[in-house]
Amino acid sequence: MSVRPPHMALALTDGPRALADAAFLGVSQPLLRRMPRARKKHSVMVIPGFLGDDRGNGPLIRYLRSLGYIATGWRQGRNLGPGSFRDENLRDAMERLIEQGGGKVSLVGHSLGGIYAREIARMEPDTIHQVITLGSPFGRGHARASHASRLYNQLNPDPNPRDNDDLISVPPPVPTTAIYTKGDGVVNWRTSVQSGDYQHVHNIEVLGSHIGLNLNAAVWYWVAKKLAEI
Repeated sequence: MSVRPPHMALALTDGPRALADAAFLGVSQPLLRRMPRARKKHSVMVIPGFLGDDRGNGPLIRYLRSLGYIATGWRQGRNLGPGSFRDENLRDAMERLIEQGGGKVSLVGHSLGGIYAREIARMEPDTIHQVITLGSPFGRGHARASHASRLYNQLNPDPNPRDNDDLISVPPPVPTTAIYTKGDGVVNWRTSVQSGDYQHVHNIEVLGSHIGLNLNAAVWYWVAKKLAEI
């Protein structure tokens, strides 16, 4: 069965629903502040989705800092695809976090940022605690199942040899959590769920929009819970 982009009704309402996600996040703060704090030095890098930047992830980053984590964004500007940043610059940003976190870092990636996080962990598993993806389309058929694919291809016309179903659909060899929502209006939610029998992978469904996953109270709860398990 072919995987198609989300229904247009979901696509057109994703933005307004993201505002609702952010509003509910505000009233959830008392509960979220009670989540377990970091028990040791633990670095976290939050990687933005396509067209996103560190400012959009600022609330999540500040929340993780309030729990005692050494949390930062990716510090590479706006995420316009693989051609919008240099691998060595991202590596330099990670190196500082790895040193501050006692030799490892956890990666939290929204949408396309989660694809990057999985690939980093695949290439350098010894430096990664875990990966948490938020609505990241890594499943088979992902290239045809997103309303953002046309713009992405326009901004990234050169083929990426790592961008193929056989590679990115396999999880990295570290603990991995795939958070997704069936209300996703940008990517088909089925491509954000890890298929197969992998003991180190946990799929978690939440209610909400795609755009608002980084401002979703349930997502913050699960991110904090998973980070505390390390």
